[in-house]
Amino acid sequence: MSAPLLSVRDLSVSFGPHEAVRNVSFDIAPGETLALVGESGSGKSVTALSVLKLLPPTARIDGDIRFEGENLTTATEAALRAVRGNRVGMIFQEPMSSLNPVHTVGKQIGEVLAVHQGLRRNAARARTLELLDAVGIPDPASRLDDFPHQLSGGQRQRVMIAMALANDPKLLIADEPTTALDVTVQAQILDLLKTLQRQNGMAMLFITHDLSIVRRIADRVCVMTKGEIVESGPVGTIFADPQHAYTKHLLAAAPRGVPLEPAPDARKVVEAAELKVWFPIRRGLFRRTVGHIKAVDGVDLAIQKGETLGVVGESGSGKSSLGYALLRLIPSQGRIVLLGNDVQSRSWRALRPLRKHMQIVFQDPFGSLSPRMSVGQIVEEGLGVHFPHLTRAERADKVAAALREVGLDPATVNRYPHEFSGGQRQRIAIARALVLEPELLVLDEPTSALDVSIQAQVIDLLRDVQARRQLSYLFISHDLRVVRALAHRLIVMRNGKVVEAGLAADVFAAPRQDYTRQLLAAALDIVPPAADALPSAPRTD
Repeated sequence: MSAPLLSVRDLSVSFGPHEAVRNVSFDIAPGETLALVGESGSGKSVTALSVLKLLPPTARIDGDIRFEGENLTTATEAALRAVRGNRVGMIFQEPMSSLNPVHTVGKQIGEVLAVHQGLRRNAARARTLELLDAVGIPDPASRLDDFPHQLSGGQRQRVMIAMALANDPKLLIADEPTTALDVTVQAQILDLLKTLQRQNGMAMLFITHDLSIVRRIADRVCVMTKGEIVESGPVGTIFADPQHAYTKHLLAAAPRGVPLEPAPDARKVVEAAELKVWFPIRRGLFRRTVGHIKAVDGVDLAIQKGETLGVVGESGSGKSSLGYALLRLIPSQGRIVLLGNDVQSRSWRALRPLRKHMQIVFQDPFGSLSPRMSVGQIVEEGLGVHFPHLTRAERADKVAAALREVGLDPATVNRYPHEFSGGQRQRIAIARALVLEPELLVLDEPTSALDVSIQAQVIDLLRDVQARRQLSYLFISHDLRVVRALAHRLIVMRNGKVVEAGLAADVFAAPRQDYTRQLLAAALDIVPPAADALPSAPRTD
């Protein structure tokens, strides 16, 4: 056998008294893809960053790291600079944070070429265009002067890949490169990485918490938890016959179950007709309106008591704008009726009594919770607005009951959001909504920022709460695995319009539209038959 390209032996990383990684060992052969898999806090990203010594000065790294036989653990900073971005490239998790917001795409890629290859102006521009074309950026010449905020999430990630591949590295380290992307864009990025890997013959260290991605891209896998590798081997072997309990836990952690059916005669909680959210495009000195961005364009929907309506689609399809419009958080046109009340015709003040009946849980649990307020204050805040007659003791009892309902200890009321994990913070956000006893809960990508096992826990929690309270959900997501476990009915959105609607089970079994089939193939790695291929299949629109 040939010598490994990267060899890591007995790697341990400590931050003060805390040992984040313990005695980790693995090899990567030329052209091979090794996946490091584990939940948040397992040590996988710390392990990857240790390879290039990109950890802060407070980190203590022990062990032996060799790349092409060269000892990186004891290498000088000058020697490491010759490796970083040159022989080893790296793609970080969040491209918007990793790219410089004040420099254009062309300048940032050109900087990599100038530092490592000494290319200037015309040569750097020509090479940048080659790279952007190779990673699938359409009309790359027109995007050179764009800033990161002018690109979509998938395009930003493609720019990051172009930067990482600029110097033809022998090893690519990809740290959760698809976590923040839609399923179709995620599939495109994975296919792109595999294609580029074959073309360039490079090896890849792929860090992820998503086992479905591992099955799709990796040759071998190392499963990490609590800073240690607990199981490793070929992907097929690990998936077919996992040995360690934690590996079995990860494989079984995907959202499962089916939603409980609402009563057949359940009343409608909310309905909308011809709902539109159009954002004006203004140009010129006088800022005249020259057109509109049609985020939501003529959508009809209805949700019964105890029912979940799933809304799926890619970024920019109008999913979140639809949810915000239903709650009157953004201006819209069309008819909205909540519990028999016409919402659109009410002033902001007249709408206030209805607010307690419609609540929202946002995508980012950390960003949606005030860091200056304790958990008790966060959950209690709405009670002071909507139930001013309650005494302090009664409000405290309601807060404690809401925390218990979402599986949190009421004794944590004096702690702050940063003291909780991501899954616990999302439970706090759900408790904040539930304490007001709403009829409708809009869930805007509530699990996309969470590990797969935490996703499953949150979905189980939402299903249990719905059964107890007969709550109605508008569940917005691009993850069809999550939607399948919770939604009764489904609408698929694209460019502001509903392109397919019906019972969730029917849409998953026999989608009518090519776009829906693309979403299912990207999310579930299957290609379901078209509805017209199954004429006997039941269908309800």
